[in-house]
Amino acid sequence: MSLGLRVLMVATDLGFLAYWAITALHLLPPAWLFADYEDPILQSWNWSFLPLDLLVSASGLLALGLARRGDARAGPMTVVSLTLTSCSGLMAVAFWTLRADFDLAWWLPNLFLLLYPLPFLGRLLAAHG
Repeated sequence: MSLGLRVLMVATDLGFLAYWAITALHLLPPAWLFADYEDPILQSWNWSFLPLDLLVSASGLLALGLARRGDARAGPMTVVSLTLTSCSGLMAVAFWTLRADFDLAWWLPNLFLLLYPLPFLGRLLAAHG
């Protein structure tokens, strides 16, 4: 696993854990919240990502631990983590597109989640083809 991939995965996995802790503790200022945040349906939509995002973090941290030990299962676990990461970003981008809500504060992190895994997935899948 390359240093770049390790750094991106650690940042993403810990970032998800931090985001959900901050969200649960209501630490974000209202100006930073997405449009219509007070709508219970949108809050439910946001919280619906929790299981997926926790799976991203768990699989990513597991993949990193396996890679550090030289365990061959690191590759497949990395593929799982990167795929889930991209799916999380895709779901959010699709939602904001359907709502025609183009706030860069929410689009940029989700485009990052959608796109950063793709070249790494391509390389991993080609190597294990």
